[in-house]
Amino acid sequence: MRVAVVGATGLVGSTMLQILEERNFPLTELIPVASEKSVGTKVKYKGKEYSVVNAETAISMKPQLAIFSAGGSISLELAPKFAEIGCYVVDNSSAWRMDPTKKLVVPEVNGHVLTKEDLIIANPNCSTIQMVMVLKPLHDKYSIKRVVVSTYQSVSGTGQKAVKEMEDQRAGGEGFGVYPHRIDMNVLPHIDVFQDNGYTKEEMKMVKETCKILGDESVKVTATTVRVPVTGGHSESVNIEFKNDFEENDVREILSNMPGVVVVDNPAANAYPMPLDAAGKDEVFVGRIRRDYSQPNTLNCWIVADNLRKGAATNAVQIAKYLYNQGWL
Repeated sequence: MRVAVVGATGLVGSTMLQILEERNFPLTELIPVASEKSVGTKVKYKGKEYSVVNAETAISMKPQLAIFSAGGSISLELAPKFAEIGCYVVDNSSAWRMDPTKKLVVPEVNGHVLTKEDLIIANPNCSTIQMVMVLKPLHDKYSIKRVVVSTYQSVSGTGQKAVKEMEDQRAGGEGFGVYPHRIDMNVLPHIDVFQDNGYTKEEMKMVKETCKILGDESVKVTATTVRVPVTGGHSESVNIEFKNDFEENDVREILSNMPGVVVVDNPAANAYPMPLDAAGKDEVFVGRIRRDYSQPNTLNCWIVADNLRKGAATNAVQIAKYLYNQGWL
C-alpha cells in the first residue's frame, strides 16, 4: 500500500509520520509530499530516509491513501485530484468539513457513517474532536440540549512559527508576527478570523462540527476559543445541559467506558487533566466532573488532549486504519 502524507514537513505532518510508525500502519511505500520549496528534502520513517516530492509526482505514483495536513486552499485544489485516481483522502483542514457531501469523522464517535464510496473524508477541528469524544456517550444516555465551551488552546495549534515566536518572547526576544499581540505572558481571546456575527471562525467550527459529528442539529453549542501561552495540549471548560437528569458517578462510569477517554477526577489528590500530562498521548482526558447547581440537569467538566495527536494526526490515522479494516485499502 502506497501512502502519501501531504504537508509532511509541517508540525502535524511530522506527527502523522510518527503515529503511522508507532502504530505500524501497513504501508509498503511512503510518499512524503510538500511545497516546491521543500522538494528534495528528506524525512525519516522507520529509520529510512524518504525524499519529499511535489503533489504532481505523488499523484503519478498512484497512492491508495493520502493523508493531508497542508491547509484548506491546497486541500480544495489537490484532494479531488487524488480522489480521481481512486485514492482515499483523509483531510485535516477545514476545507471539506461542512460540505454536505463529505463525512466528518471521529472514529470512536461516528466511524460507522463511512462507506466505500467516501473518497474524501474530513478530519474535524482539534478542539471539536476532544469535546465530542466526551459528549457522544453522554448524549446517548441523557440527550444534550446545550453546550457552552471555553477553550484554552496551545500555540502548537497555530504551527511551528507560533511555537518559535512564543519561545523567542520567553527568552526576552522581540519575536512577533504570527499573532496580533504578544502571546507569552498573555491570553488572546482570538483564534482564526472574526466573522460578521462577532464570533471567530474557530468558534463557529466548534458549533457546526459538533452537530454534524453527533448527527443531531438540535444540540445547541456556543463557544469562546482562547489562545494561551502553552506549547502543546488544548484544554476546555465545558458546561453541558441535558434533557434528562444524571448522577455524577454514573457520568464517570459512562466516560470511563468510552474508548479513547480517560477519567482523571480526584480533586482531593489534586488529580485533574493537564496539558503536560496529555503530551504525547492519544487519549482524551476528562475531569472536574461536577453538577452545575445554577440550573437543572447540567454538568461541568474539564477536557484535555494533545492537539497534534488525537486533535489532528492520530484521528486521521485512525480513520485510515478504519478504511483498512473494512478492506477498502
